[in-house]
Amino acid sequence: MRIQRIDHLVLTVTDLDRTVDFYTKGLGMRVETVDEGRRVLSFGGQRIHLHEAGREVDPKATRPTPGSGDLCLVTDSPLAEVREHLAGLGVTVELGPVRRTGAMGPMTSIYVRDPDDNLIEVASYRREPTAS
Repeated sequence: MRIQRIDHLVLTVTDLDRTVDFYTKGLGMRVETVDEGRRVLSFGGQRIHLHEAGREVDPKATRPTPGSGDLCLVTDSPLAEVREHLAGLGVTVELGPVRRTGAMGPMTSIYVRDPDDNLIEVASYRREPTAS
């Protein structure tokens, strides 16, 4: 057996509307409604399924908890543009740009927090300037 890719992951959140706003307005994802009104965020060929805390869908993680996620999302936009866009929405960059190593090699990343304090790394595989 060989795994090919990630199809989707699940985030448990406290406020669905706030979370959808952050990921759609801040990170350019699309929101879709599936399976009896559940909301999912789509980007590329992947999705993030959203479960509201206390109303999770079974089966679920043993201890689904808002704020326990740590995700790395890849962008093809220059990180300076990403920073400017996020700043315009009042999102603080916690760290970066810094050099990291991703699944496909060297990348440059910035780190922000979503409304539940999940750590969101936005990374670029382009050669980007970093903070020294």
